[in-house]
Amino acid sequence: MTDRFETLAVHAGAEPDPETGAVVPAIQMSTTFKQDGVGGLRGGFEYGRSGNPTRAALESTIATLENGTYGLAFASGLAATQAIGYLLDPGHRLLMSDDVYGGTWRLADKVWRRYGIETDPIDLRDLDAVAAAFNVEKPPRLVWIETPSNPLMKVIDISAVARLAAVVGAITVVDNTFATPYLQRPLELGADLALHSATKYLGGHSDVVSGLIATRSDELAERLRFHQNAAGAVPSPFDCFLVMRGLRTLALRMERASANALVLALWLCERPEVATVHYPGLPDHPAAALVVRQMRLPGAMLSVELQDEARARRFVGATRLFTLAESLGAVESLIELPAPMTHASVADSPLAVSPALVRLSVGIENVDDLRADLEQAFAASVQ
Repeated sequence: MTDRFETLAVHAGAEPDPETGAVVPAIQMSTTFKQDGVGGLRGGFEYGRSGNPTRAALESTIATLENGTYGLAFASGLAATQAIGYLLDPGHRLLMSDDVYGGTWRLADKVWRRYGIETDPIDLRDLDAVAAAFNVEKPPRLVWIETPSNPLMKVIDISAVARLAAVVGAITVVDNTFATPYLQRPLELGADLALHSATKYLGGHSDVVSGLIATRSDELAERLRFHQNAAGAVPSPFDCFLVMRGLRTLALRMERASANALVLALWLCERPEVATVHYPGLPDHPAAALVVRQMRLPGAMLSVELQDEARARRFVGATRLFTLAESLGAVESLIELPAPMTHASVADSPLAVSPALVRLSVGIENVDDLRADLEQAFAASVQ
């Protein structure tokens, strides 16, 4: 098969059924599978938690799209995150981006810390600081990269951080949710694991919750597979089907949404109500050269800082096409205030964000309609 992403996204894991000719793979709902004698498994399946043909198709697909060897599917992005956490032992240290999804920090700070795993937030763009963090008696065993980051759109040099981590044998994880494998392939850049909240762009339609991991490592895949089965946080076959259906249009959706986001970001830079625009596609973004080198496109997520929290609250409450809601990455545009919503769990931490920060997930609607919606919301937000 071709190695061109657009074709792979349509056909990977979705070949016509050899018996019926069906061009859409059947959803296999069975929770258990007949054995031909004790231990005689047909196709390697015995019990739905351990494996399922529909889930296996999705796992194969994400491995293909990330140019990896193995894929693993979970019930949510945080379930996948927890599976990676199981790779650490009490006393291990974790180095994490100082700007990540609030749920990731909550899991590390409120759960993993209780089991003796310390998390050190650091600006991973500062490679000198990263090198210094490894040059200690007890270096971190895992580095957690989120790029572009949530919600400040920081862009981290995956290859450079992965090289530093490899020197001390640390595992490098990249949360690739914002970029998707269409825009960025962390495994090709030296990362050990690529993580997705498939709830977002991969599903793409706000109708499924799921998480995915891809890797090239035999050892990590084996350990993660054990934890996947032992902990049991796996997706239903129907959820796997929905993610696979969404993946088939991923390239088209990312192209359109990214183009819309660039138009809006440039327009927002000219708005007097906006103090700062955070978008990797801006010519003056601090990592503009890295974005070109590391990503196919800058993506469809952006955030803006308004003058104060009150104005920001009125603004997000006045949009009509941009729906005020958590989550991101769907065909429809969403808007939110991270501080009291998706990032409430980082309040009073080193990752706390401005209460005047507004995050936009730009969808595939007509960009003129989206711009008009934001313009009327700015007018309505005047007190």
